[in-house]
Amino acid sequence: MMSEADVNSVRDLKSVHDRAHGIARALGEDTIRNPNPPLHVVFDQPVIPPNTGNAIRMCAGVGAHLHLCEPLGFNLEEKNLRRAGLDYHDLVDVTIHPSLDECLTTLGAGAPDGPKVYAFTSHTSVRVDTVPYQWGDVLLFGCEPTGLSAEALADPRITSHVRIPMLPGRRSMNLSNAAAVGAYEAWRQLGYQGV
Repeated sequence: MMSEADVNSVRDLKSVHDRAHGIARALGEDTIRNPNPPLHVVFDQPVIPPNTGNAIRMCAGVGAHLHLCEPLGFNLEEKNLRRAGLDYHDLVDVTIHPSLDECLTTLGAGAPDGPKVYAFTSHTSVRVDTVPYQWGDVLLFGCEPTGLSAEALADPRITSHVRIPMLPGRRSMNLSNAAAVGAYEAWRQLGYQGV
């Protein structure tokens, strides 16, 4: 039996999904705007609404599909999320997944013909601009305070760990900024297709 919190969570997601200008898009529905996006941007357990809102705008700009892996640290109706995303919510596909594992499975990661998965972390020497991105690749980012967990980084479906260069003594970048750097580098390598 579902707890009251689970029922409310499902009700909240259904409410968001059912809105004509909703953010969340259910997998397998005809409402997916682009079934073959150039990139998939994945946020694992994001907690700061404006970062996700900014990512919505960025994904709209490059044609990427944004995937959010639960638990989320905010409600999808949060006004800061909507304000940061401006009126771009209707120009991008956003899918909510119950976990990172289910997200990667849904995307076909690890399958012989599946997408490559690039996990962004400061704990690698592989630079973002040295990776040969291909159409449909997955750019994976962790939550704001800690980044990707050791468990996520050890997932065998990850093709490579990738870092964004920074000056010495800098700990990390803002999540939405890091996603923008990664997505625009990948899109640049894809020839800015669609422009």
